[in-house]
Amino acid sequence: MVYHHHFPIINQLHTYRLPCDLMAIQEVFTLILAVANTKGGVGKTTLAFLIAVARARAGRDVWLVDADPQGSASTAATVRADAGREPILACSAYADARALGIQVRRQSPKFEDVVIDVGGRDTEALRVALVLADTVLIPVQPRGLDIWALGAIAGLVEGARATRDGLRALALINLADPGISADNSDAAAALADFDALDVLDVQLVRRKAFAAAAAHGMGIEELSPGDPKAAQELNTLVSRVFNHQSNVETL
Repeated sequence: MVYHHHFPIINQLHTYRLPCDLMAIQEVFTLILAVANTKGGVGKTTLAFLIAVARARAGRDVWLVDADPQGSASTAATVRADAGREPILACSAYADARALGIQVRRQSPKFEDVVIDVGGRDTEALRVALVLADTVLIPVQPRGLDIWALGAIAGLVEGARATRDGLRALALINLADPGISADNSDAAAALADFDALDVLDVQLVRRKAFAAAAAHGMGIEELSPGDPKAAQELNTLVSRVFNHQSNVETL
């Protein structure tokens, strides 16, 4: 379902298959990024939207896929379209896991980048997104409860890898404490215990600019007044995620 009439139209298909059948209809497509975690409140939607806008502003043909029943990513895309900001994002929402799988398989070759925002719990849509994705970005706050909860998503990553080869799983410390923080460094060290995940060598600090930009349908560099530190962090993250060279910490 396309949420705004300004978005490029992506027709819904009404033929569904079981998720386990999706691999049989795989086509050649460019990079698919899922932003996911079974833990809520870690900033997944904000990151997914800002990454999609950053890639679009860099000249990429981007499709933002909202697989979260809350629909916040598609709301941000609608706000952007209503404001007439260019480039306008193609954005579709699929609450049903089967529809998500079939549509992304069939529509993704039309785009250069696909960014999927997945809800913050273990759902069939999250599991399908992991099978679809080339890379999964897993944001986590530097807090004990968030680190402990990573076992669930790490297990799902390993399960997805048993179905398909080559899934990159990148853990990101998001909403980090500013400055030198024992919580930040302890969280980064704790992440090393999860063999299924690679820890990115960039952290996003808890900054108002990230949430404010997404709430107004803006990219981080479109916000006025701007936040150069936030822009630098986001741009570094985008470079890491979409670059297959070594970009993880050695812990």
